[in-house]
Amino acid sequence: MGKFVRWNYIFILLLVLISLVGCKPEGEKADISGSYTVTDIQGTTVTVPAKPKRILTMSMSTDEMMLGLVEPERMVAVNSLLDDPSSSNMVELGKQVPTKIKYPSVEEIAALQPDLVIEPDWGDLSRVAALRDLGIPVVVCKGPKNLQDIKETITLLAQAVGESQRGDILLKKMDEKLGEIKAKVAEIPQSERKSVLLISLMKDYGGAGCAFDEACQLAGVINGAAAAGIQNGQIMPKEKMVAINPDFLFLPSYNNHGEVDINRIRSEYIDDPGLQGMKAIKNGALLMPDEGYIYNCSQDFVFAVQEIAYRVYGDKFKLEPQQYLSAVER
Repeated sequence: MGKFVRWNYIFILLLVLISLVGCKPEGEKADISGSYTVTDIQGTTVTVPAKPKRILTMSMSTDEMMLGLVEPERMVAVNSLLDDPSSSNMVELGKQVPTKIKYPSVEEIAALQPDLVIEPDWGDLSRVAALRDLGIPVVVCKGPKNLQDIKETITLLAQAVGESQRGDILLKKMDEKLGEIKAKVAEIPQSERKSVLLISLMKDYGGAGCAFDEACQLAGVINGAAAAGIQNGQIMPKEKMVAINPDFLFLPSYNNHGEVDINRIRSEYIDDPGLQGMKAIKNGALLMPDEGYIYNCSQDFVFAVQEIAYRVYGDKFKLEPQQYLSAVER
């Protein structure tokens, strides 16, 4: 009888162990060796031999997402702007990854010996097959353009690095922050809502359908370009700016580590005689929001919303520099 109980106990224990091995979040399927698979947005099933320790992503937004999911030491390189305070809200994290990249070739990527590459679909997809031929796992993700894209991409990246639970934590933190902002925005009467016009170095950015437009909506701010029917991707003529007549102008601050003469670019607008009748210029309502926030397409898009509200409506939405969301316990 004792032998029977003992064997029955061993059998039950084996069943429990098997169930634990198979207990992985949907989209992230593991085998007993520690490898797992993930399906990217192109429908490709990518096998990852083990939790990656030399991760490389091909855009600043995916670097930011990844640094919300893994420790900096698991990144083999990051975008060259990630430690630039005029462009990044993760300067200190960016400094913790010594190698910086801009537009690496297949050969340069291979030399870094990554064990996982994340390629957004707005990047150079021609290198995906070449990298896979070298035996490097490559996951293609969306180049996020709105909040929903961001959330879907965080989920995919979390699966790709074997950190699905951290992905869930990051999404929860986003929702909590957006909920806080929404509650404060609801207190602003519609009659007191203000309008802004974004002056971007990307002259066709800022119209309806872009992340900035969505952030304005969530911040209770009227995006003048979208309200005038300008779609993202359309260049806004200066005479249209006069017709929009916003309460505030958002001026650029990006300088690429000091290499761009930002004052010259600003003067093209604020010193233009044809624009002097604009309300924002007459009232001196010329703002330089933190571009590490307002162009953000990672989990820190939530701070883009808060930054816009802060600049327009004041300390009720006060936001300090270099804020970011992370699911990494440190």
